[in-house]
Amino acid sequence: MPADQTTSLPPSQRSAIPSFLVMDVVIDTARQEAAGHDVVHLEIGEPGGGAPAPALEAAATALRDGTLGYTPALGLPALRRRIARHYREWHGLEVDWQRIAVTTGASGGFVLGFLASFDPGARVLVADPSYPCYRNVMAAFGIEAVRVATGPDDGFQPTPAELDAIPGRIDGLVLQSPANPTGTMLDDARLAALAAWARARRVRLIVDEIYQGITYEAPATTVLKVEPEALVVNSFSKFWAMTGWRVGWLVLPEPLVRPVERLAQNLFISTPTVAQVAATAAMDAEEELHARVGIYQANRDLLRQALGRAGLDRIAPPDGAFYLWADIRLTGLPASELARRLLHEAHVAVTPGMDFDPVDGEHWIRLSFAADPERIRVGAERLEAALTPMIRRA
Repeated sequence: MPADQTTSLPPSQRSAIPSFLVMDVVIDTARQEAAGHDVVHLEIGEPGGGAPAPALEAAATALRDGTLGYTPALGLPALRRRIARHYREWHGLEVDWQRIAVTTGASGGFVLGFLASFDPGARVLVADPSYPCYRNVMAAFGIEAVRVATGPDDGFQPTPAELDAIPGRIDGLVLQSPANPTGTMLDDARLAALAAWARARRVRLIVDEIYQGITYEAPATTVLKVEPEALVVNSFSKFWAMTGWRVGWLVLPEPLVRPVERLAQNLFISTPTVAQVAATAAMDAEEELHARVGIYQANRDLLRQALGRAGLDRIAPPDGAFYLWADIRLTGLPASELARRLLHEAHVAVTPGMDFDPVDGEHWIRLSFAADPERIRVGAERLEAALTPMIRRA
């Protein structure tokens, strides 16, 4: 057999999607740590502190009882009812619990939501910067993610006028509030305007609300207040600090409930039962979790001040979530090179902006401030020391 031939069969074309860049940064960071370096982790969006105490207690009880078989594909009725109660308590909304689907994290929610909403060839608007897996998952499904450029003037959130400027047929619109990576939010008025735009054009509206609960100067609203037919994605990974448990939820328009159920039955069977039991209990731990949001806010302010002293003061308004989206053009370096140097020389891991904006992302980095306050302090000191001479030279 010639040397350039192989018996291995090639992978599918749909698998040729971009990597989730932050996870590649995590791999490089692990190499640095294996070499003996103390690295401060500002790259990954993982809240500190772990799952709240009631969740751990409920999971331990369930494990001891040993009754952890499959649940219905849409989730434990007790958890779905508890999530419905959450909307009543937080937003004053009555949401039918039978429209709620428990999912394997928000990631599983996007898989189910996109598959139930769109056929191959659909065109879905996604504002950049945004969570990269929207684009990448849709690409695997043959759905075209159509870029909407945003910036400081519109709060890094799309406007109806910007959406009207996009040519061609549009089938869907993905929004996020609070947003990753910027931390900006949409209020009721802006959500209502965007919902009206989508409704008038028969465009499916999908809103990522997974950072709700992690807000600072003002609480986040939900799109369900202005558009009951929106498809909402949420998760226990952020406010409830249950990243590795892989449990989230969808609030679905009635016509999508049965399609999502069929998809979930076949793709996942059900979300892990122990995670659902823990999530149900976690929803009664709000006092513990709201205290953590105060810690995030102090971390945010400390890190933002350090960047400002170094000369990086062009930062998106971090109203929610736990990220700073910082313009790094004054360093004179592209984000990929700056992130590499910060990791290898200052031992601070950050995420280069191309993950979130493939066009303009080399001008930005994302920094997560959800870690332990002492680690944030150390990271802030290292960043200020590393960035200040770069900016002065530039």
